[in-house]
Amino acid sequence: MQDRYATARQIQQLDAKADAIAICHLLTGYEFPWDTTRALELALLRTFCVPSIAKLLDHTGEFHHHTQKRYDDTGIIVSELFKWGYHHPRGQAFLQRMNAIHQRYSIDNADYLYVLSTFIYEPVRWIQQFGWRPLTEHEQQAIYFFWKEVGKRMGIVDIPLSYHSFEAYNQAYEQKHFVYQDANRRVADATRQMLVGWFPVGMRSLADKAIPALLDPPLLKALDWQPAPTFLTASLKKCLHLRSRLLRQLPPRQLPDFFADQSIRSYPNEYQLEDIGPAQLLNKFENQQP
Repeated sequence: MQDRYATARQIQQLDAKADAIAICHLLTGYEFPWDTTRALELALLRTFCVPSIAKLLDHTGEFHHHTQKRYDDTGIIVSELFKWGYHHPRGQAFLQRMNAIHQRYSIDNADYLYVLSTFIYEPVRWIQQFGWRPLTEHEQQAIYFFWKEVGKRMGIVDIPLSYHSFEAYNQAYEQKHFVYQDANRRVADATRQMLVGWFPVGMRSLADKAIPALLDPPLLKALDWQPAPTFLTASLKKCLHLRSRLLRQLPPRQLPDFFADQSIRSYPNEYQLEDIGPAQLLNKFENQQP
C-alpha cells in the first residue's frame, strides 16, 4: 500500500500563502473531494438563514424554478477555481463569469463577506469532524489565503486580515443575522426538495427526515426546520465516522475528483462557460463577447 499521508506531507512542504492555490487543489481534488462538496452544501444552507440573502435568492426565483442548475452552477464555478486557480485563464474566466452574475444584483459587502467566510470555515469544520484526517493549521491558513484572494477579485472589501479574525466575523455575523423569515424557508425548502430527489423513490422519506441531522439549532431555527430524529442523527454521524476510518486505510488518491469532472445533472453532455448562470444573463453575456 502506498503511503496514505504522502499528499499531506507534500502539502506541508508548500507555503500556506504563496502556494495557497496548489494546496487547495490538492485538498479539494485529492484529499477531501467528497467532504468539500458536502461542506459547501451546508454552507449554502447557512446563507439561507440570513434574510437579506434569502430575500434576494427568493426574488430571483432561481432556487424555485432552476434549483438543480443553480446548485450545479455554483459547484462548477467553485470547482473550476479549485482546479485551475485564479491566475490561470480558465479560472479567471469562471471568476469573471461569477462576477457578471453577481453584478446584476445589489448585494451588501457584509453579505459578500459572510458568504465568502462560509467557503472557508464550513469545509474546515466538516473535515475536522468527519474527514479521514484533520486539517493542519497550515492547511487552514492556505484555505483562508485562497478565498481571501478570490474575494479581492470579486471586489469584496474589508476582508479580515487573519484566519482567526475572519472566523470571529463569521461567528458574530451569524449571531446577529440568523433570523427566521419566510423567504429563508422558501429557498431552503426548494433546495431540500432537490436533495431529496437525488435518492431512489423508496428512500426519499428517510432522506427528507435525515437532512436536518447535521444542522445546528440556530440554523434550524432560522429555517423553521424541525430537528432530525435522534436515532437518525446518531446513525448518520456513526456512518460518517466509520467512513473516515475506512478511508484512512486506503492509499492516497492518484486521480483528482473535482466536482467539475463528475457527471453533472444539469449538463449531461458537458458544459461550457457560457452555460453558467441565469437564463437572462446568457444572451447579454454572449453579446458582450468580442
